[in-house]
Amino acid sequence: MKVDARTMEEGAVPAAGNAHLLGRGFAGLEPYLNKSRDLRQALVRLGKMGDKATNRTARRLHHQLKHAEPSITMIGQVKAGKTSLVNAMVGFPDLLPADVNPWTSVVTSLHLNPHFTPEDNRASFRFFDMEEWSRLLDRGGRIGELASRAGAEDELEKVRTQVIEMREKSRERLGDKFELMLGQQHDYGYFDNELIERYVCLGDDFEDDFETSQAQGRFADITKSAEIFMHRPEMPMPLCIRDTPGVNDTFMIREQITIRAIRESRICVVVLAAHQALSSVDMALIRLIANVKSREVIIAVNRCDELSDPVRQIPQIRESIRKTLIEHDGPKEAQIVFSSAYFATAALTGNLDAVDPETLEAMTEWALEDGRLTDPASLAPEEVLWDISGLPSIYEALSERIADGAGQDMLDRVAKSAMNLANGLNATHQVVSRRESDAALPPLEKGQLEAELARIESQALEAMGEAFETVMGEFQKRLERSHRSFLERATGSLLKHLEENGESEVWEYDPSGLRVLLRTAYQVFGRKAQKTTKDTLIQTAETYASVYFRVFDVSDEDFGIEAPTPPLVPAPVLLGQTIALDLKGTWWSRWWHKRRGFRSFATEFADMIKSETDPIVEALSGPHAEAIRDASLQELRDFMAEQRGILTRLANEADSAPGGAAALLDAEGAALKRAQLKQTMAALTEIAA
Repeated sequence: MKVDARTMEEGAVPAAGNAHLLGRGFAGLEPYLNKSRDLRQALVRLGKMGDKATNRTARRLHHQLKHAEPSITMIGQVKAGKTSLVNAMVGFPDLLPADVNPWTSVVTSLHLNPHFTPEDNRASFRFFDMEEWSRLLDRGGRIGELASRAGAEDELEKVRTQVIEMREKSRERLGDKFELMLGQQHDYGYFDNELIERYVCLGDDFEDDFETSQAQGRFADITKSAEIFMHRPEMPMPLCIRDTPGVNDTFMIREQITIRAIRESRICVVVLAAHQALSSVDMALIRLIANVKSREVIIAVNRCDELSDPVRQIPQIRESIRKTLIEHDGPKEAQIVFSSAYFATAALTGNLDAVDPETLEAMTEWALEDGRLTDPASLAPEEVLWDISGLPSIYEALSERIADGAGQDMLDRVAKSAMNLANGLNATHQVVSRRESDAALPPLEKGQLEAELARIESQALEAMGEAFETVMGEFQKRLERSHRSFLERATGSLLKHLEENGESEVWEYDPSGLRVLLRTAYQVFGRKAQKTTKDTLIQTAETYASVYFRVFDVSDEDFGIEAPTPPLVPAPVLLGQTIALDLKGTWWSRWWHKRRGFRSFATEFADMIKSETDPIVEALSGPHAEAIRDASLQELRDFMAEQRGILTRLANEADSAPGGAAALLDAEGAALKRAQLKQTMAALTEIAA
């Protein structure tokens, strides 16, 4: 790991002069932020009421909530101005290079944090590991693998030539030992344009010492990801905006990287160019977002300042996008926002003269009609430009989705943990007769607590493991049936075409049917997985509640243990990856004309498509399903660890108190603490509702 601890003052890029504009558009976050503030205050009160262990837990939950960082992944068309839009969104108009070389495959994550200080600004760059690099060099990436399976030797040779060229240029840039850098990470205590361009934008001239070279693009060949952490006081909360490299490239490396980035975010912003909008040629984009919920997709149509008549053209563009999404099974209800990174940049930099007066007049007319601009005379010129640019509209759309989605999930999760912490304190101050509903349960001596906790944990893990084994087995069988059915239908369609048209007419087959079948199977699995997780968590919570009654004789109609919320099931973005049947035109035509004879067509087609789609099916039933299971098991383990800590602590306190557990009621201030605790628990219940 290479570390450069230079401070911001020595070499950081300054924010735009009008960065205060970034605060406009986040009103939709207010309800969430208010609840978050109330919850953090409740955690502070809980920490003060409990012992050191309780205080540590409350502080951990407080920190988790304060620094929650929803992530947004940006994807887009070529020349849609995505990176320029990202730069404007974070208040640094020239931060990320907008015209990277087609070989660069870097996901850049911009972490915006109002809690940072300028001295906290830093950057981190991670390189491809040896396995990823070898896959590219040895097999030519996804395109090389596909061409090899299809027997497309001319395509394979073309890929090999490009790989050799790329490898030689990498050696020229980085020296003979550049492979030693693979899998490493470079960290810096600052960030600026020059530093970022060194890792994500290819250049030409380099110094002999590649470790210390300051030249542009020195490490861009092998850089996989960039993390930029920045002080951004205008933001109402921490946010992470991920700028992806796109989905179209020679080796399909970027497609795979973008798929992972979307999977790791709850919100996806698709950036389109107003002059080309969304058409059937953008199928790679449509395939990716088709697997994300409509509510979690925002379509930003950028470069609207280039339209000659936005009042007339924008409604037409919106209708065209809606039509394309419906025709190609995209997210039909996705929100569409129109923007201009150019206007936003002019507003941020104060370079108002850069905007053509006629363009400004046309865009102002549209903004007034659209309702995003109501009283321009009351605003400063830069505020007018900013509102017209659509950035506040994008922030508003993001705010609504954060507040309803990731933000609310975080509130629920922390509030339930806080409620369980409060219930533990409540048990300390309440020792009364056991509830009638638990009368049949035998009392549990404190010396038996450890064995009982071990039994609960073992049974819960076993129950969830067995349930997932069943659900995952059903999922795998359904995937295999869907896969087999698709291959049979596709091969049957091919044979029918050959019988009716012969071998001279190129046949095409749409693989969207397979994607629909696999997506449906995944959705069914996701629902069953969440139900399995929820049922186990609720049963475990009820079992822990009985332990409180049996050990401490706690009885209160308001007492109960809150089961955690099951983890989110990620979108199956993998289904959007390119497969052989998506590559129409010249490539497919050449494959077709190399075949001879019905049997050759049918056999080689079935083998190729099965080889292409097997990894998708295996990834869904394997790593994807296993990740969901593992996340659920981890949620259960965390919950059980939390309860073990509370119950063990209570047992120790009860044993150490003079007179046993009953004497805890007589502690000084117990009545006041109970009253405060009741108020805190009522507040937590309202937040989690």
